Amino acid sequence: MSTELIINSKPSEVDIAILEDGKLMEYQTQTSQNDFAVGDIYLGKVRKIIPGLNSAFIDIGHPKDAFLHYNDLGPQVKSLLKYIRNTQSGGQQTAMLDRFKAEGNIAKDGKIAEVLTQGMPILVQITKEAISTKGPRLTSELSIPGRMLVLVPFNEKVAISQKIRRKDERDRLRMVLEGMRPKGFGLIARTNSMGKSAEELKADLDTLVKKWETMYAHLKKEKTKARVLSEEDRVSGILRDLFNDTFTSIVVDDESLFLEIVSTLDTIAPGRDKIVKMHTDKVPVFEKYGVDRQIKTSFGRSVPMTKGAYLVIEHTEALHVIDVNSGNRLNAQENQENNSLEVNLVAAKEIARQLRLRDMGGIIVVDFIDMVKSEHRKALYEKLCEFMKADRARHKVLPPSKFGLVQITRQRVRPATDIETSEPDPEGAGTIHAPINILGEIADSIEQLSKAGYRGISLHTHPFVAAYLTKGFPSPRLSWLFKYKRWIRVVPRDAYRYLQYRFFDRDRKMIKW
Repeated sequence: MSTELIINSKPSEVDIAILEDGKLMEYQTQTSQNDFAVGDIYLGKVRKIIPGLNSAFIDIGHPKDAFLHYNDLGPQVKSLLKYIRNTQSGGQQTAMLDRFKAEGNIAKDGKIAEVLTQGMPILVQITKEAISTKGPRLTSELSIPGRMLVLVPFNEKVAISQKIRRKDERDRLRMVLEGMRPKGFGLIARTNSMGKSAEELKADLDTLVKKWETMYAHLKKEKTKARVLSEEDRVSGILRDLFNDTFTSIVVDDESLFLEIVSTLDTIAPGRDKIVKMHTDKVPVFEKYGVDRQIKTSFGRSVPMTKGAYLVIEHTEALHVIDVNSGNRLNAQENQENNSLEVNLVAAKEIARQLRLRDMGGIIVVDFIDMVKSEHRKALYEKLCEFMKADRARHKVLPPSKFGLVQITRQRVRPATDIETSEPDPEGAGTIHAPINILGEIADSIEQLSKAGYRGISLHTHPFVAAYLTKGFPSPRLSWLFKYKRWIRVVPRDAYRYLQYRFFDRDRKMIKW
């Protein structure tokens, strides 16, 4: 597998696309006003205690109060509160915790009113961005992530990622980290720490300690409702969390961002900065690498798939609903069960991609096509779980219910990405689906007609579409000839609407699905 990172810089935002083997898998937008992002640490102020929910509302400067539950305080919250008091009063002379006397842990089933009081300053970290009418979700169990390690203040433990399975490697990392762990801090070895030398791990740790010292410096002088430590921008965050040997190119169209990425790669992966390319063509970078086209076909309410099948995706306040539709199938009735399995497996792969692409979180309910055989339902479930393994967000897939529904829970940290893909109708009749979608629909239909044995096929469509299908080399029609071994006669029809089309057989009879 090859991975490409395509970055389109605009005056007020940066669009980031991740392609795997040319397929758009993740799409994110970072605005210049990127306040209140996941991972940011704020010095907040307790605005209100809610005993009934065992939680508190914290003012961090966001238009909506942020939410902090007792379970998200962290066992060492009393030590954190003491550190804040000592730092702001001048009693804490250094950022490090060598001489800091930690307080005892709070009870697991305690009351938040016993820990926090109204008006109290508290350091909090954003775990979930504001979504709809809800403000950000917070934790006061702080952590500072690096490429290989995570620094956890007021903790004395060393933990190893569960993805590192070899016992000898786990033991080696534990021994190395215990030897370099600063007093009063815990360390978590991320998957990227596997096989890294003590020198490389120490360099990553030093970077994290500098961030903690930066936070301390801001804490000394800042009032409440101020950001004291910012999460890295999303480009750097993606490189930190995802960069590996599968990355074959990083293309960016902004010089300052280009230099920043080269510098970042020089730190986290020396010698790999040659894969960073500066895009200078007149053709926009997203258009050059096919990202714009994939955005048009991958977002929106209806998502086309191969073989004429498609997904219908609906977003609601409570959950996301995905309906799998078989589309126009010409297979014999006796093969219906196999056809259903085939479409469901294609849909499972696309659904796993859509969850990453749209960053859909919370509860997702999928209505697959009904299948009678239990072995087919089991095969579908296993394949869906396999496809979901590439998703780095925490998730859980439940087996199909008796109604044939599959429920998925996925970590929700920010609103789902929703891009409007419809365009104005050139005939003035409101809006239409993106014209690029029609190519995939027609190609899928031709494939089905070819398998069904149809010959002498004519395609009747609007003159604009007909011209597009027949011009250029190779034209879409010529591509169909090479792929499906069928020459399609394209007939322009002035009476047709812009994206309307129909197929006719050699006897000039319309082919009905």
